Amino acid sequence: MNSLPLLTLMMVVPLLGAVVVAVLPGSAARHAKPVALGFSLVTLVLAVLAWVRFEPGAVEQFQLSEVHSWIPQFGVSYALGVDGIALSLIVMAAILTPVCLLAAWNDVSDEGSGREKRYFALMLVLEAFIVGVFAATDVFLFYVFFEAMLIPVYFLIGLFGGPRRQYAAMKFLLFSLAGGLIMLVAVIGVYVAGPGGDDGFLITSLTGNLDASTTALRWLFVGFFIAFAVKAPMWPVHTWLPDAATEARPATAVLLVGILDKVGTYGMIRFCLQLFPEASRWATPVVITLAVISIIYGALLAIGQTDMMRLIAFTSISHFGLIVLGIFALTTVGGAGSTLYMVTHGFSTAGLFLLAGFLVARRGSKRIPDYGGWQRVTPVLAGTFLVAGLSSLALPGLAPFVSEFLVLQGTFMRYEAAAVIATLGTVLAALYILLMYQRTMTGPKPTFADGESPHDLSVREKVVVVPIIASFILLGFFPKPVLDILNPAVDRTLVYVGVTDPTPTNASGSAK
Repeated sequence: MNSLPLLTLMMVVPLLGAVVVAVLPGSAARHAKPVALGFSLVTLVLAVLAWVRFEPGAVEQFQLSEVHSWIPQFGVSYALGVDGIALSLIVMAAILTPVCLLAAWNDVSDEGSGREKRYFALMLVLEAFIVGVFAATDVFLFYVFFEAMLIPVYFLIGLFGGPRRQYAAMKFLLFSLAGGLIMLVAVIGVYVAGPGGDDGFLITSLTGNLDASTTALRWLFVGFFIAFAVKAPMWPVHTWLPDAATEARPATAVLLVGILDKVGTYGMIRFCLQLFPEASRWATPVVITLAVISIIYGALLAIGQTDMMRLIAFTSISHFGLIVLGIFALTTVGGAGSTLYMVTHGFSTAGLFLLAGFLVARRGSKRIPDYGGWQRVTPVLAGTFLVAGLSSLALPGLAPFVSEFLVLQGTFMRYEAAAVIATLGTVLAALYILLMYQRTMTGPKPTFADGESPHDLSVREKVVVVPIIASFILLGFFPKPVLDILNPAVDRTLVYVGVTDPTPTNASGSAK
C-alpha cells in the first residue's frame, strides 16, 4: 500500500477536469481548452511520479497497490495496481492525451453551442477510464472500466466525427458490446471457478486457483479472448476499426487506435495467459494463425486504400497482428517485443493520424488522389509526415524497429513458418507507407483555387509533433529503460503459463 494513491489520483484528476470544463459558464467557455490541457498535464506529472516510484525488481506482481472492499457480497474489490506492462501503457496514455488535446485545439467550432466544452470533457473522461482499465487488478472492476470506455468514445465519434459518424459510432458500440457481453459470462464463470470470498475477483486470488474442468477453463479462455480480439482488433472481428478511425477526428482516432485498443492485447497477457495457462497453450496454434492473417490482410488492404485515414487504420490491423504474434509465441524475446510494440505503436500511430489530420485540415479532403507535390508548399509538414511514416514501417533507428525485430525473433524461436510469413508484413509496410508519401507529397507544385498556398505547420502544431518525433528517436536508439520495466512482467507471465524458451539448436538439429 502507498500513502499517496497515485493511480486513483490519475483517474480523479481528469474526471475533475472534465466536470470543470463541462460546467464552465458561457462567458468563460473560451477557457475550456487550456483548462482541459492543464488537467491532462497534471495527470502526466502524476504518471511520471508513478514511473519514478516503480521498482522493476520487486517481488510482488503489482505495485502502487490500492485495495478496498467494494461489494464484498459478490467478492468485488476496488483494487488497483500496476506491473511494468500496465505502467508503460498508462504513461504512454498520459503523454499522448495532452498531445491530442493540443492537436484538437481547432477541431470543433463552438459558436456558443457548448460543443467545444463537451468535446474536450469527453477526452478527459476517456483518459480517466483508460487509466482505470490498465490499473484494475480486480477482474470485475476491469470489466466495469472495459465497458465504461465505450461511452466517451461513442459520443466522440457520433457527435464530432465525419459524415458517416453515426454509422461508425454504432458499429463500434455493437461490436464492443457483443465482445463485452461474452466476456461478462466468462467473468462470472471465473468467479464461480475461483476460491470465492470477499476478494474473489482479485487477479492474485484467481491465478492458479481456478477449480474447473479443462474443457470449462478453455471455454472461459475463449470468452475472454473474443472480447480482446474485438478490441485489439484482429481478423475477422476487425471491421469496426476502419469505419471508426476514418470518421473520428484525428485526435480521437489516436486515443482509440493508439491507446484504447491496447486494452485488447493487454487483456490477452493479463487474463488469457495468466488465468488460463493450459488453455493458452491449447489455443496458441489458432491464435498464431489468426495473427499472421491479420498481419498480411491488414497490409494488403492498406495498399489499396485511397482514403488516408482508412489506410492508417488498416496498417494498425497489421501491427496488432504482430503484437498478438509476439504474445502467443510464448518466448521472453517475443513477449518483450510485443509489450514494447504496444508502446511504440501508440506513438507511431499518433504521428501518422495527427499529421494526416493537419494535412486534411489544409486541403479539406482525405482522398490521397487529391494531393501531390505538397512537400513544395509545406516542407516541414511533409518532412515530419515522412518521419512518422518511416517509423510506422519500422525503419532502423526509429521506435517500432526494435519491438518488431524482437517479435519476429521471438516468434522464429518457436514458430519458424509463422515468423517467415509475418516478415512479409514488414515488406508490405514499406510499400503502403512510401506509396502514400509519394502520392501526397512528391510531384509538381499544386495549384489552389484562391491562388494562395496553405501555410506550413504552426507553432502549436510543431509543439504537437516534437514529443512524438522525440519518442521515435529515443525509443529507437535507447529502449532499455522501457524494456527494463517490461521484462520482469513478461518473465513472470511466462512462469504462470508454464513455458520456457526453446533450447537453441545447431545446423544438425541437436541442442547447443
